[in-house]
Amino acid sequence: MRPDPYAWAPHPEVLAGVVLIAAAYAAARPRFHASRARIAAFATGLAMIAAAVASPLHSLSFHLLSMHLLQNVVLAEWAPALLVLGVPPAMAAALGRNAVVRALTYPPVALGTWLVVYFTWHIPAVYDTALRHPDSLLHLEHVSYVLAGCLLWWPVIQSAPHDLTSGGRAVYVFAAFVLGSPLGLLLTLLPSPAYDFYEHGRVWGLSQLGDQELAGGTMVAEQSVVFFAVFTFLFFRFLAEEERREEAAG
Repeated sequence: MRPDPYAWAPHPEVLAGVVLIAAAYAAARPRFHASRARIAAFATGLAMIAAAVASPLHSLSFHLLSMHLLQNVVLAEWAPALLVLGVPPAMAAALGRNAVVRALTYPPVALGTWLVVYFTWHIPAVYDTALRHPDSLLHLEHVSYVLAGCLLWWPVIQSAPHDLTSGGRAVYVFAAFVLGSPLGLLLTLLPSPAYDFYEHGRVWGLSQLGDQELAGGTMVAEQSVVFFAVFTFLFFRFLAEEERREEAAG
């Protein structure tokens, strides 16, 4: 059964998880001295997760591929970036002392995990099955997106446990874009619909193929803007650091 496309979808278990994470962060904040800016970033990331799974965006995701991919972008890219940005350096260093965290945040592992999660959930059979099991597999999909997204952004934003140079971070972000963007391009260029789930129940007068083209084009545009903006910032920071190093050496 598809929900009403404009219905709010409060999932108590998801909202409870958001509240628990917020409470854990609040309890740890005095010890690790999180700034107001970091607190705001972390809170905004949690609010994005709550909105993605409780607002009409979630209900529309059962009717339009474009809305589901927008939900995925929020959960796999935007919200995780803000969550990682909200982690103060002292907390990142403490977490980095854990062997599992240290292994998972190693840049090739972090990027590889994000790519595997992202591409796996977009395999047509897996994608359709998740939507047909909204109380189990779809929740697993959403959780895996958030966790993989946090791994993706960790080496870019945090210096512990792996302190990349600005140049190294720029290369990492560029690699994420180059390796991740083909999915959106593929959806845009496919001559036929990829997902059977959207054969029925669409809204806004969009055809199934038109919805798919919109979804793929939006994904490519979003990743181009986000990843290119971060890459540009890191690249110019790398150039500035190199200039200061040369001046100090001279």
